[in-house]
Amino acid sequence: MAFRLKMGQYWPADSLLHRMDARAKVACALIIMVSVFFVHSLPQLLFSWAVALLLVALSHVPVTKVLQSVRPVVLMLCLLAICNLLLVRSGDALVSLGPLVITTGGVWAALLYSLRLVAAVLAAALLLLTTTPTQLTDAFDAGLAPLSRIGLPGHELAMVFSLMLRFIPTLADEASAILDAQTARGGALAEGSPIKRVRAVVPVIVALLASSLRHANGLSRALDARCYTGGAERSHWHPLHMELRDWLALLVIALYVVALFLLR
Repeated sequence: MAFRLKMGQYWPADSLLHRMDARAKVACALIIMVSVFFVHSLPQLLFSWAVALLLVALSHVPVTKVLQSVRPVVLMLCLLAICNLLLVRSGDALVSLGPLVITTGGVWAALLYSLRLVAAVLAAALLLLTTTPTQLTDAFDAGLAPLSRIGLPGHELAMVFSLMLRFIPTLADEASAILDAQTARGGALAEGSPIKRVRAVVPVIVALLASSLRHANGLSRALDARCYTGGAERSHWHPLHMELRDWLALLVIALYVVALFLLR
């Protein structure tokens, strides 16, 4: 049983988004993801999607790669759209077949909530596709630096985030190997009754948990061997520098938010 993680993998390219400072990209992505929750009208929805598609074009990432990154989330949003379509009863009735009633309000809710969340997912996917894990870690380290001044572990939180990004693909590969091993032993998850399938998941979870603990133990030994000390001052091999294009990107995103509220 194949299991491959597609979301969040860095795609090397020479584009404006790849050359931007990671801090500016994180700030722009967060602003876009938050702003979509204020989309309530058709002009706002079309404008936010136009901006999202423009960012996809500027990233120089193949469209197929972007679609692979957002496909798992889009499938869940399609389920959400179906629920809104069938459960929302406001507006005029378009289809009425016994208990099944589809109204104009249901159609609008299905389109609005799903499409605006897809726009937010696209912004997050582009951030991960155009930024290396090291750059993301440095950006979060810089963003959490004020916490260190008040005694909170800002650098340690950024390091935990970096390790999470590092080990997600590793655990995904090991999950694939465990599932293949279970299938070879006759413990396929796609066969049998629902109760049998649930029971077949338990050995997979136990094996994956044991593998995670083994990696955590190896990581702690590696940190001890390198004399890692929490809270110590550290320098960077490639320091982050905000350039003119980064400030212009922040200005454009601010104008995007203003335009979004004006379209309301």
